[in-house]
Amino acid sequence: MVGGGYSGTMLAVRLADRGIHSTLINRSPDFGLGVAYATPFDGHLLNVRTSRMSAVEARPDDFLDWLRARNPACADPDGFAPRRLFGLYVQDRLAAAEAAHPGRIDRIIGAVVAVESDGVRLADGRVVIADAVVLATGNPAPKTTAGDGAGDRLLNDPWAAGALARIGADDDILIIGTGLTMVDMLLQLTAGGWRGRATALSRRGLLPRAHPLQHDTPANPTPGMVAGPASQRLGEGRRLARTGGWRAMMDGLRPVTADLWRDTAPAVRSRLVRHLRPWWDVHRHRLAPTVAGVIDGLVTDGRLRVAAGRVRRIAATAEGVSLDWTPRHGTTDASGVGGWLIDCTGPGHDPVRDPLTGPLIVAGRARLDALGLGLDLDGDGRVLGADGAADPRLFVLGPPARAAFWETIAVPDIRQRIEAVAAALTGGSA
Repeated sequence: MVGGGYSGTMLAVRLADRGIHSTLINRSPDFGLGVAYATPFDGHLLNVRTSRMSAVEARPDDFLDWLRARNPACADPDGFAPRRLFGLYVQDRLAAAEAAHPGRIDRIIGAVVAVESDGVRLADGRVVIADAVVLATGNPAPKTTAGDGAGDRLLNDPWAAGALARIGADDDILIIGTGLTMVDMLLQLTAGGWRGRATALSRRGLLPRAHPLQHDTPANPTPGMVAGPASQRLGEGRRLARTGGWRAMMDGLRPVTADLWRDTAPAVRSRLVRHLRPWWDVHRHRLAPTVAGVIDGLVTDGRLRVAAGRVRRIAATAEGVSLDWTPRHGTTDASGVGGWLIDCTGPGHDPVRDPLTGPLIVAGRARLDALGLGLDLDGDGRVLGADGAADPRLFVLGPPARAAFWETIAVPDIRQRIEAVAAALTGGSA
């Protein structure tokens, strides 16, 4: 497994359970964490309720039971635990699997620089021989939208260690992106005593929606939601949202989303991505109620301004940086100034330029999907080559598999994909 975050780690655990040896390769010693769960800040909460965050598909209460034993104060099934605790839980599951199955999981700390025909090559020149390779590299850093205009006032990877330490307590900031990354940065800054103001810009100016205080029961998708033209499905979804609530409607789609995506024609997928994706994202990937309360408070207090539009110009100034944009609605250009510009545009997936997958595409071992969102995969996560044939020795798991399965970011979705990949690798059923 290339990548030792949640996806790669739990796949190694599942393979060990099935009697298969695997090698887990990670850039750092922090196996099991990845970017999402490496945060030390307890204000960064899970975006999914504790009762749904088991790392093991067959044991739905596994995380909840772990919390009851290790941190009972956070063991509320309807609550949202700190992401730091989930990272510790995944690390504990890895250690338990290594103890139960000695020798079945090897750990290597290093950077993979190439996928070879018989394994992978590391930056130090070592070659790790393998019968199959699974790319579980997680979310990449943002593709900087700001260019070089902001100079050294651009924080283009807000998750990098110490990235926010340069921001003064009274500094005003500019943010490109209004999604979950922006929320995380504002939470961390506010908890650290930041008192400034923020202007956040995205194409549509949408903020993530909030979970309710109490869990909604998912609504079973109606036949009109899973069959027929896309316009009919959308209309039925709106009807269900009006009658039973949009949260119940969205949660009811979760078990069938990947199948619906794979059964949808590329032209329709393209329209969904172009017109519907931002709305889908803010309704699917929701905030814990307490987190939403902090963001609402910043808006109410005038400390957070959310704008919709396209970046027109970014320039360094004597005091920091200026941002000009063309509003989504209206003809008059708008602008903002701040001490810093933070790129919160989200993961910068770009398989063609990625040093691991780019050469695979050039060599014909992989190809882009019809929309260019990512690598083309079959239903089990195998990479499709230029000829359309599935490579039985090369898989993709987790966020980089989004082109094939659409929803492959949150733990409830990834753990289903882990079972499918484990079954494909071992010749069994999920």
